[in-house]
Amino acid sequence: MMRRTVTLLAVGIFLGTAFVAAADLAPARSESNLEKRSRLALAIADQALSEAREAYNKPDLKAAEARLKEVREAVELARASLVATGKKPGKSPGPYKYAETKTRELLRRLEGLKQEMDSSDREVIEPVQNKVQEIHDAWLDGILTHAK
Repeated sequence: MMRRTVTLLAVGIFLGTAFVAAADLAPARSESNLEKRSRLALAIADQALSEAREAYNKPDLKAAEARLKEVREAVELARASLVATGKKPGKSPGPYKYAETKTRELLRRLEGLKQEMDSSDREVIEPVQNKVQEIHDAWLDGILTHAK
């Protein structure tokens, strides 16, 4: 009986953690102002990266991997939000420059975490790092390429 209770408690904690991780982007998704949504998503990505570092240091690779996935999803939400504004980065660079700066910071922090990781664990961070780099580069290119 005691073993069953402990197992159910562990499952409940796991599901609760998974629910919190999935719900973290909810405030950003519910923001109607697309530029604010982008900023909020990038703030969530920053927080998720901090949580990924904490989880990795515990060491809890699965939790770190879940938080890194959240970083990727948040940056993708920021990109989609800025695209949905219809503004071109060359003509209205403000929101894009903010996003480019924040993703540059995220990339530095991701690289720092990657260097702390065991080489066998780095496979969980590299796809996230590549996606954030791709989005960052697109924003930077858009800002530097002025529309004619």
